[in-house]
Amino acid sequence: MLALIAQQPILAVSTGLIVAGVVVALILIIGIAVISMYNGLVRLRVTSKESWSDIDTELQRRHDLIPNLISTVKGYATHEKELFEKVTELRNQAVEARNEDAGKRAGVEDMLQGSVGKLIATAEAYPDLKANQNFLELQKELSETETRIARARRFYNSNVRGFRTAVMTFPKNVIAGMFGFQSSEFSFFEASAGDREAVNVDATDFS
Repeated sequence: MLALIAQQPILAVSTGLIVAGVVVALILIIGIAVISMYNGLVRLRVTSKESWSDIDTELQRRHDLIPNLISTVKGYATHEKELFEKVTELRNQAVEARNEDAGKRAGVEDMLQGSVGKLIATAEAYPDLKANQNFLELQKELSETETRIARARRFYNSNVRGFRTAVMTFPKNVIAGMFGFQSSEFSFFEASAGDREAVNVDATDFS
């Protein structure tokens, strides 16, 4: 009887240690999970920013090529003044929109792409222009640039979709709320239907 009484404090201490151990283990597991989810959100944010930089670089290259293209085409297609002015105006709008969000910028860029496609298409009516070496090189560079823009666009939109999904779904949405992650941080690089021209020239139209 005395032995049983003596064992009770030991059992109580052992039970207390077990409970404390379980609590500590749960805290560690939760802490590791929180850190893991936080780091995951940070990686998605960084990847989205980096992929947007890739788009910005290629768009800047497009902007840089357009003046040379206009200058070359002007030497042959002297009756396309209205088209030259339109392309120049859209290029200026695209340059000014560099600080806008991705969605608004996409609208201007898509219209610019369409107008550049029309400008290149004028070569069909001017055989000498179509055979001009400088024009052919610019056409090739623009084609390659459009291909890279399309690829960068897909990659960026995929990253934004992943970031938004993570921020809006449980349990990561709890962590996102705690640390200030918001789905509105990034917009998709997609123009609204109203921003697109009736003829939206695809990258393949530049080849």
